Amino acid sequence: MKPSAKRVALNKLTLTRGSVEALEPSDKPWIAWDDQLTGFGVRVHPSGTKSFIVNYRTGDGGRKAPNKRVVLGHHGKISPGRARRLARQVLDEAAADPAGGRPAMPGMPVLEQAFEAYMAANPNRAERTNEIDRGRFKRCLGDWQTRPLDAITRRDVEGRFNRITGDSGWSMANQTISLLRSIYRRSCVDFEDLRNPVDLWLAGGGRYHRPRRRKISTPAEVLPCWKKGIESAVDMASARDALWFGLYTGMRLNEVLPLRWERVDMVGLVFRVEETKTGEPLELPITRQLAAILERRRKASEALPGSLREWVFPSSRPGALGHVATLMPFYAPIGKAGGARFWFHALRNCFITVAERELMLPRSLTKRLVNHARSSDITEGYAAEWTVGQLREPAQRIADRIEALTNASGTDTA
Repeated sequence: MKPSAKRVALNKLTLTRGSVEALEPSDKPWIAWDDQLTGFGVRVHPSGTKSFIVNYRTGDGGRKAPNKRVVLGHHGKISPGRARRLARQVLDEAAADPAGGRPAMPGMPVLEQAFEAYMAANPNRAERTNEIDRGRFKRCLGDWQTRPLDAITRRDVEGRFNRITGDSGWSMANQTISLLRSIYRRSCVDFEDLRNPVDLWLAGGGRYHRPRRRKISTPAEVLPCWKKGIESAVDMASARDALWFGLYTGMRLNEVLPLRWERVDMVGLVFRVEETKTGEPLELPITRQLAAILERRRKASEALPGSLREWVFPSSRPGALGHVATLMPFYAPIGKAGGARFWFHALRNCFITVAERELMLPRSLTKRLVNHARSSDITEGYAAEWTVGQLREPAQRIADRIEALTNASGTDTA
């Protein structure tokens, strides 16, 4: 059955499996309304897809009240009988809601509930990862927390992606929408009629931003600049030493800042990091440069209150009870004072570059020093793990070369 343009609004029939399958698509979408339940219908798209819908008016339901529409599901995934029952529940909820809010599909969770279910399903993730995801969810998706999952559309995702990009950059936009996609996956399994709006956005031509890696100049060029910047722009001694510690180890920021004295052995010249990105504890030798930093930190800790003495890099803020929380406020001043753009992860890039490009050390050794995940390469998988004793000499060679480059004038780098 294919209606003419004049008959679209008047087309009514009892929606059954047979009658719905007999509906033919036109060059424009059209709706066949059920003659048993007012507001219940099936929308026939030019592609042949058929979606069950329900229309209702908000508020007192009068003719001047705004008209709302809820998509109940696609024909073939739900039956006309089930769609009619869902429509009746939506209409009942709309009639009972004088504020005119949009009813959710029966049993449909709101975004906040789906997010908590997603978090609870991953109990073994690092606490820092959980903190980042919660912060990202609250900051970028907080105003959607009470929205039912079926009330967030492809266009909503597109608009939010573009807004986050403008406000916070491509990386935050990619990570937030990727998180949203993961949140929906569990609920899409539980509710067969629910579609993941991120998948729909991607299917409709949406694209994540292409990652852009920040590149640095050679260590010989940037290290003298960074030294100048750190010495002139960082007035907090513990923060300054944390930067030097990162330079001489290639460690990640969240592995350096929480370091405790109980994990530092100045006799055996070894320190240990329990919480790492890979989930594997990291044990490394203390080089001559690191020993000087740690001795300086130990001496400075003698003047601190007991609550701060457990941290190698304690915060100096008034009333602080823990370690330095972030170094980000120093990045721009360091770059401006030194004449070369700076960010903490660039110290890690320098460490790896010196190890592999200048000293030609084995990649597996460098990965062990910076705690990269082990390669899936079968041959490397059979190799025994590097011991701290084996790491001590190459770690010192890297530190000595970094020190030489850092103290060079810019041309004297041989």
